[in-house]
Amino acid sequence: MTEAINFGAGPAMLPTAVLQTIQQELLNYQQSGLSILEINHRSALFQTIFTELNVLLRELLDIPSDYVILWLGAPARLQFSMIPLNFLDDVSRGAYVVSGIWSKLALEEAAKLKQAYVLASSEENQFNQVPHIDNKCIKPHTAYLYLTPNETINGNRLTQIPQVDLPIIADMTSCLLTEPLKVNQFDFIFAGVQKNIANAGLTLVLARHSFLKKSVYNMLPTYLSYQTHEQAHSLYGTPPTFNCYVALKMLQWLKAHGGVAAVYQHNQIKAKLLYDYIDASNFYYCKVLPKYRSQVNVCFGLPSHELEQTFVLMAEKKGLYGLKGHRFVGGIRASIYNAMPLSSVKKLLDFMQTFAQLKGHKQ
Repeated sequence: MTEAINFGAGPAMLPTAVLQTIQQELLNYQQSGLSILEINHRSALFQTIFTELNVLLRELLDIPSDYVILWLGAPARLQFSMIPLNFLDDVSRGAYVVSGIWSKLALEEAAKLKQAYVLASSEENQFNQVPHIDNKCIKPHTAYLYLTPNETINGNRLTQIPQVDLPIIADMTSCLLTEPLKVNQFDFIFAGVQKNIANAGLTLVLARHSFLKKSVYNMLPTYLSYQTHEQAHSLYGTPPTFNCYVALKMLQWLKAHGGVAAVYQHNQIKAKLLYDYIDASNFYYCKVLPKYRSQVNVCFGLPSHELEQTFVLMAEKKGLYGLKGHRFVGGIRASIYNAMPLSSVKKLLDFMQTFAQLKGHKQ
C-alpha cells in the first residue's frame, strides 16, 4: 500500500506516534475497562486529562496567570459571531484587518450583528500581502482590533503585531503553537484545534480575564457568553472529551519534540524548501510576496487550471493528499503544520519536480 500523506489544511495530519497511542488506549483507558470515548466528563479520569491539558498548554505557550483557558465544543467559526456579541454594545464598534478570506468572513459576520468596519485591507491586491495599519484610521468608540495572523486560504502571514491602543483579538486557528508567541500582546486568542492541536470539533480560547469581564453577559443566550464558560471551567455543556484527550496527546508530543521553539525551526526549514523551489521554477508560482508568506500553508499555482487538476489527481496516486486549493481561490495548497515531517515535504518536492518535467518544463 502506498503511504498516504495528508497535506490538507484541516482536519490535518496527526503524528503517527500519537495515532498509535490513541489506538492502544482506545478500548481500555488507564486500565479502567472503559474506552476513552466513554468516560464521563465529570469523572476523576477526565478531570485528570483536563487538568494536565491546561497545565501543559500554559507551559508550552508561557500563558500568564491572568489569562483564562477555555475549551469550547464548537467550530472556531462560531467565534465570528460570539466575539461581537460579547464585546460590542450599541455604541462601540470592532475594527477588522482584512488580510484574507477568513478575516473577511469574520468582518461580514460581525457586521450582521453589530457595528464593524474595515481598518485595513489587502483585498485589492488579491491578499498577496498583509495590509498596513494606519492608527489614524481608527474610529471613535472602537472596542477591539481583530486580525488573522495566518490566513489559511490565501497563504499569507502577519510578520509584526500592530502597535495600537486597543485590545487585540486574533484568530490563530492555523498558526497557534507553530511559532513563538507572546500571549500578553493579545487580549483574546482563539483557534480551531484541527490544524495543530487535535481532531476537528473543538475550539481553544485564551483570554485576558479583565477583557472577558467586559462581556455583555446578561444580554446574551447563556451558551454564547464567554463568561458562562469561564465560570463553568469549560464544562457548561458536555465538552468533546475525546478531542480534549487527543489535544493532551498532541501537546505531550510537542513537548517531547522540543516545544514551540523547536518545531518553529523545523517549520521554517520545510517552508523554505518549497518556496525556494517554487521561486526558482518557471512552471510553479506563488502570488504572495515573500515577506508575507505563510510558513504552514504554502499556496502556489501552475500555468493553467487544467494542469492544477491533473497535478492533484496524479499526486493522490502517489499518496499525496489534500493538495487542492480552497474552493474560493483554487490553485494548490500544501499545509505543512507541526506534525508534517521534513521527509514528507521532500516527497512532495520530488513529485513537483517530476510533474514539471513530465509536462515538458525545464527546472
